[in-house]
This record gives sequence, C-alpha cells and structure tokens, in this order.
Amino acid sequence: MNWRSKKILERPEWSVNRALYKGMGYSDYDLDRPLIGIANSWNRVVPGHYNLRQVSEYLQQGIRQAGGTPVEFGVIAACDGIAQGHDGMHYILPTRDLIANDIELMVEAHRLDAIVLLGSCDKIVPAMLMAAARLDLPAIMVVGGPMEGGCHFDGRASDTTSLTEGLGMLKAGKIDESDFYELENCASPTCGSCSFLGTANTMCCVAEAMGLSLPGSATIPATFAERLRIAQESGRQIVELFKQGITARQILNQKGIENGIRVSTAIGGSTNSALHIPAIGYEADCEIGMDLFEELCRSTPHIAKMNPAAAPNVPDFHHAGGVPAVMKALLPLLHGDALTVTGKTLVENVKEAKVLESTIIKSMKDPWSKEGGLAILRGNLAPNTAITKPAAIHPDMQTFTGRAHCFDSEEAADKAILEGKVKEGEVIVIRYEGPKGGPGMREMYKAMKLLYGQGLALKTAVVTDGRFSGTNNGCFVGHISPEAAEGGPIAAVENGDTITIDIPNRKLKLHLSDQKIQNRLAKWQKPEPKFKKGYLALYSRLAESADKGAIIRHKLE
Repeated sequence: MNWRSKKILERPEWSVNRALYKGMGYSDYDLDRPLIGIANSWNRVVPGHYNLRQVSEYLQQGIRQAGGTPVEFGVIAACDGIAQGHDGMHYILPTRDLIANDIELMVEAHRLDAIVLLGSCDKIVPAMLMAAARLDLPAIMVVGGPMEGGCHFDGRASDTTSLTEGLGMLKAGKIDESDFYELENCASPTCGSCSFLGTANTMCCVAEAMGLSLPGSATIPATFAERLRIAQESGRQIVELFKQGITARQILNQKGIENGIRVSTAIGGSTNSALHIPAIGYEADCEIGMDLFEELCRSTPHIAKMNPAAAPNVPDFHHAGGVPAVMKALLPLLHGDALTVTGKTLVENVKEAKVLESTIIKSMKDPWSKEGGLAILRGNLAPNTAITKPAAIHPDMQTFTGRAHCFDSEEAADKAILEGKVKEGEVIVIRYEGPKGGPGMREMYKAMKLLYGQGLALKTAVVTDGRFSGTNNGCFVGHISPEAAEGGPIAAVENGDTITIDIPNRKLKLHLSDQKIQNRLAKWQKPEPKFKKGYLALYSRLAESADKGAIIRHKLE
C-alpha cells in the first residue's frame, strides 16, 4: 500500500502539519491512520445532491469502522434541469473538467491516501470518474440514488420533464393551468437524481458497470435506508482497497470501460455517455473512440427498457434487478474477469443476480431489440460522426427525410416552436451549440419536449451540434462533428434543404453535392465568440470536438 499521508505527518519534522489538522479536532489516533478523502458534491441547489450530507455520515462511519480517517471536502455541482433552456446551460458541461481538476488538486496537495467520490447527476459522476482515473489511487464511487416517480401524468409516473411536455400541452390547449400547476407540485416527490434514465442515472449505472461502485448501488432510490447501508459498506471497502493496493486504473482500464459502454447501450442509456466515456478513457490512457462505440453498440442487444423509452422509471429498474441483473444477462459479451472495487471479478459479483421483472429486463435471446440503444451516424452532414438513441425513437421515425428549418441558437428554435412556426415534415437544425460554438454544448432538451407537447414529436426531427438530455425522445441526432463554429457542413445548411436521417444504415445525409457544400462553406465566416471573458471564453478555445469527448487535453504528447 502507498501510505502517502504518513510521510507528511511524521514527527518531529512534520509536526506543523499535525498541528493544522489538530486545529480542526483531529487527534493523534486519527492522524496515525490512512487519510481517506471524500469529494462530496452536497449542496441545496441540486435535488440529486440534497441527501449527500447524510450519505456522507454513513460513509464516514464505514471508513472509521475499517481503520481509516475520513477527510471530507466539497466540490461544485450544477443542476442540468435548473440550467435548461437559458444561458445557464452554457456552463454545465464545462463544470466537468473543473470538478476533475478540483479533486486532483485537493488530493495531491494534501497527499491523501485514497478517495471516495460522492456525487450524483450528469457532469459530476463522469468528472469524478475522470479524476479517479487521472489520480490512479484507491478509489470508489458512491452515488446519491434516483428520486421516486411523481404523480400519474400522460400514461406514466411523472418526472421533471413532464413539466416541459405539459407546457407544450398547455400552449396547445390540451390541458388547463390548474392541471399544469398541480403537476408542478407532484412531479418531483423526493430528492435524488431525476427518476428517468437521463445522463445522471446512466452514468451512475456506468460507474457500477465499470466496477468502481459496489454491485447494485447505482439505482437504490435516494430515500431508501439501503442507500445509507451501501454508503457505510463503501466506506469500509475503500479502506480495504487501500490496504490491498488496488488503484483506480486497475479497474478503469480497457476491460472495465468497454463493460461500461455495453451496459450503457443495453439499458438504452443517454447519448451523453458517448461524450463522457471517451473523456474517462482519455484520463485512463485507453483508446475509446467512436468506432469502438459503434462496434459495441451494434453487437450489444437492448435488454432493459425504461423512461424515456418506456413507462417504468429507474426505481422500477432497481426493483427488477438493476445493473447486476443486466450484467449477468450480458456476461457472454462482457469481460467477466474485469476487476472491481469489491476486490472480486465481475463474474463473481453477479453470480447471485436475478431478473425480478421481465417486463423491464429481458434476456439476450429475447431482447427489446437486437442492437443497443445508442447509434453512431456518419455522412456528409457529420463527417466525424454524430450520435442518436434508437432506444428512445419510435420505429416509424428511425428513417426520416424532411426540409431543413435552420436556427443559430437554442432560444431561436424554442421561440419558433412555441409560436407554431415549426411545421410537420421539417428537420429542425440547431447549430452553433457545440463545445466551442455554444460554448459548452447545450442540451436541446427543451426543443424536443416542446415538440412532444405540441404533437410534433413523430412528425419532425431535430439535428444539432449540441447535445440532448437523456430523457429526450422523438427523432433526434446530436454531437454533429465537426460543429458549425469550426466550419463543419452543418454551417452550410439553408432553409428548405433536404436532410435524411437513416438510423438503421447509420447515415446522416444533406442532399447537396460535395461541391455545393464546399461553395457555401467558402463564403462562411466564423462568428464572433459569444463569451469574450471568464471561464467560458477559455473553454471555447480549449475544448475538443464532441466526437473526442469534448475533452481539454492536458497531456504532453
């Protein structure tokens, strides 16, 4: 074991360090044990993080039970839901790199011996996994769990996205204001990450599938006592990992990451996993490109279905057997010998797992579909790839041809939809929303939900160099690379052009000749940056394209 903190706490040379800890109440007994960092994203802004203070108490109990000393510090965490549809969304993806950097700096500056990553929600979980891979110390991921489903609405338990769908219905005269405001009161009945399989819960499941969380822990609802018990067990286990010298990269390696991709696509996870997993791979020195994503998605059946692809939510998935049941069903395709934070292999972890509800989790022999829930598209509109989620797209919409209706911002598109200016048969093109052009690659969640609420979800499509929320459905393609701000072909599209989305054949085509596209791009002028100071100005200069995970490169190559 690499007892780093011991070297800076030895007497008498390092008594000053001991004195600083003692100023906070630490005793000699505490300082003679390994210091286990807890990167806690608790706050009272994000409902997915509201319970993490209590979860941390049980986590610290477990660390002390096993002979370690917990050393907790805070990291930022922003809410995608609250940031949706306005300038706040520019800042969400850029927090991912800040969080990873923050954890690295705190752990290295204080020579902590191991790290527990305590968080939930969209960018926070992948950022913490990135930090774990970068640090390569003993590490374990503990999440806050999903919230429960809300009141019944539109054929299923409601959630936060129901409000945006409901707004479209309200504007279309399908519901009245009293129904809408009642929905506001009952759609989020508890704290926790949103109850659907958005990016938050997808990445929690991916963390478990990669082996960095205890089996079964990703989907335990936030308000369950089981959530506290698993936290305490995780506290004991991180000390065991320290004692055994098991570090993050022994788990977050090629095998573990490929397992994470297969599970993500098998459960119909968020398209954002194709943004975050390559970023984790970059930190782990693994080659995780879009070709590998496509290969694994094509060869992995979609065996678990939940909201937004079906009515059941993530707590329902948990009761059906959760990630362990899915992984056991997928074992022939997985790296069963991959090491996990239990100190055991994947095969050993899922030995007793069972499918408890076959209407949610199916077998490989009888899947929801033979291919996974994500798909990588290519074509003259996306030479470097784009991504979509067939698991959330109606079979009748898997192939769609329509007339382009172009918007140079999310706000312009949302306004046109609400004003009834978007018509049946159109492909709504939303551009200059990529990592650099946005900047920050905003989610086009609101546009999709407004289309749904107005009855256009099965009559229109959306393509963008931005991204989508994990809860979106309809017909949509995001992550178009290269993006408009870098002079990608999406910048050349004009109103009335014909676009074809062909998911079965993985094609995204602008019906123009290569010469016509090049002629238009020759006249294109790079737009002025939307942010000329602050972190977003820096991010827009440094961020890579979406097909590379929108990473910020920090390695000397």
